[in-house]
Amino acid sequence: MEKQDQYYEQIEALYANMNDDERLSQLHGIYLDALFNETCLDEKACAKLIPNGIGHVSQFAVTRRNTPTELRDMVRQLQDWLKKNTPNGIPALFHDEVLSGIATYGATIYPQQIGLACSFNTELAQKKTQQTAEDFRKMGGRLALSPMVDVVRNPSFNRLEESYGEDGFLSAAMGVAFVRGLQNDDVKHNIAACTKHFLGYGGGGNAPEKELMEDVLFPHEAIVRMCNSRVVMTGYHKFNGINCVANNQLQNEILRDYLHFDGLTVSDYGSIGQLPEADDAIKAASALNAGNDVDFPEGKSYKHLPEAIRLGLTTASKFEQAVKRVLKLKYELGMLDENAELYAEGNIVFDTPEKRKTAYELATQSIVLLENNGILPLKKPLKIFLTGPNANSMWAMLGDYTYPSMRFFWQLQTEDGQHPYIIRLKDGLENRLPERFTLKYSRGCDWTEEVETVIEETGDERASYMRKIQKRTIDSGETANRGEALKMAAESDVIVAAMGENAILCGENRDRTSLRLPGRQDDFVKELLATGKPVILVLFGGRAQVITSVAKQCAAVIQAWYPGEEGGNAVADILFGKVSPSAKLCVTYPAKELHEAICYNYGLKKDDPRVLYPFGYGLSYTTFLYDELAIDVEADISGSPFEVSFCITNTGTIVAEEIAQVYFAPKTPDSKLKPIQLQGFNRVRLNPGEKRRLFFRFSTQQLGYFENGMWQVDPGTYKILVGASAIDIRLTAEFTLQGKQKKVALRTADVAENGYFPQRWIE
Repeated sequence: MEKQDQYYEQIEALYANMNDDERLSQLHGIYLDALFNETCLDEKACAKLIPNGIGHVSQFAVTRRNTPTELRDMVRQLQDWLKKNTPNGIPALFHDEVLSGIATYGATIYPQQIGLACSFNTELAQKKTQQTAEDFRKMGGRLALSPMVDVVRNPSFNRLEESYGEDGFLSAAMGVAFVRGLQNDDVKHNIAACTKHFLGYGGGGNAPEKELMEDVLFPHEAIVRMCNSRVVMTGYHKFNGINCVANNQLQNEILRDYLHFDGLTVSDYGSIGQLPEADDAIKAASALNAGNDVDFPEGKSYKHLPEAIRLGLTTASKFEQAVKRVLKLKYELGMLDENAELYAEGNIVFDTPEKRKTAYELATQSIVLLENNGILPLKKPLKIFLTGPNANSMWAMLGDYTYPSMRFFWQLQTEDGQHPYIIRLKDGLENRLPERFTLKYSRGCDWTEEVETVIEETGDERASYMRKIQKRTIDSGETANRGEALKMAAESDVIVAAMGENAILCGENRDRTSLRLPGRQDDFVKELLATGKPVILVLFGGRAQVITSVAKQCAAVIQAWYPGEEGGNAVADILFGKVSPSAKLCVTYPAKELHEAICYNYGLKKDDPRVLYPFGYGLSYTTFLYDELAIDVEADISGSPFEVSFCITNTGTIVAEEIAQVYFAPKTPDSKLKPIQLQGFNRVRLNPGEKRRLFFRFSTQQLGYFENGMWQVDPGTYKILVGASAIDIRLTAEFTLQGKQKKVALRTADVAENGYFPQRWIE
């Protein structure tokens, strides 16, 4: 620990006053259930299990069906006991998941990350996590095990839904917004973020160095250097052949030495126990030696650290360093202050109207319109028939790290969809149904007839028991009558078919064998099409699904992802035209089964047979004209940033928002730059006929590439591509970068301080 650290003296004094058992207790956690009888603290259990205190309380919010006030009262009881009954009275650090809101009973459920990335709205994404931090802190949570910023380029990856998609730049921008919302540049009065999974868990752990540094590492780099993220979690996978949690290159050479990360590193749940060594003491030493500080969730491996030190497998100095990093975080959070605010007073109310409004706005901005033959928005009075397994189900709205999904998958508990109230598609259509429209419903088909997922062998050890019961399904509570549905479809004016995945078919530890629509959904959509009535296909789920056989035959196709608690209202408002769709794809949408990496910046062509819809693609109910591109014709490598601007005009008849995308590309094929790379975006709202100019101020370092251990920027001529997607380029220009080639080991402090992203504004 460095002398200049502001907490150095306090941490040194506290550490010196601790015995070894108390020190070890700071490196692991415990579950609330071990210490409580219902909501009453069991002091005998505390005296037996945590006489020297405890560093962390693991997933304290999701494992129980308690109100936030009840949870806060449990936090209060345990923290008070720790302060009064342990040697140094050190409070515990309570943590849980907050990926799409707090994973707890009654908390607001926002859209899943995959959809949120399609909004390209970093400001609203930051507001969402600010609201999350406010609620989380009230009930005593101080560490969020989020966000996940894995760059995921394999369409079949089971946790793609938790990511921001395939692009490193977009993932970095959204990840920075997430962490800024949680920490707000002041963790003492907010909460600490834990970015994960370091590095390449979603793909890329064995990527070539260039792709690893330019894309896979970039979100972590931006978050660490721009936001001072306080905690990093490694993944279950291997990096260059070595498990991440015991990987010195990863945690010390890259994270600490290269990125200058000075916070806490933690294992994913049980990952130390998955190391190949047979002996527990060796496993513990391997992780500690490689730079891992804390053993989540319960310290099953780190309890062997004293033995490992005695045997010379690791050192007392490494043990000391890990303990002091935990103490440092607690100091930064203000938890060790004399009058520390460890929880809020009074009754705690979650899911306020303001937070539901944010959930709704994010949902409307996350939903992508993929096809529309002119049927949308629905205007004239129509007889609507609603069908499909996701039409009247809360599971259409919920990503895998929401409270109901976690309770169902990990604990076999089914929540009622009322805490918070989750608006299903059927609810939304009924809520928003215009005058003289009618709505009829029949489920028509189930998600699957047989379970199509396999519980993977690696990952969270808590899922291992599920391999014995992996054939379980979600009970819809309804009968799927195909004949009835087809009869009602034939009698309608328009069919809304809600298809896709659910919490069993997508998510952590759940591997599907196919990307096609699950079960017989594809056949059912074809039967609906055969009625001759227009079909609006609404897809829910955590990843793009293969719909090539039906997409072009449908009157419209909407990708809704997992849109959260307001999802039903959001989809309905898009169908009826209250809101124009504005989201753009954060992934390349496959035209056929793909179980390998694909990404727009590999240089995909318009006619690539693997691609149905490209990165950045999404339709609107209006049209936009891009023109008047202006650019600094000459810029200097060592000089000030250069500006790019262009105009967008709403040439249609309704108010709508457009996401303009700016890409850089090399002029010559022998360049070391990627063939195309997103380097800027902005969302603009325009009235009919309105014209606005969008401005971007770029750093010349955004034209850099990684080679031979250095970031390099070359002089020469480059292209600016302005478009509505990665292949729908509306404006192009060339500019010259002058000066001598510039090389730096790490992008300069100026970039880190002012942002890896262009400044942007609209006039």
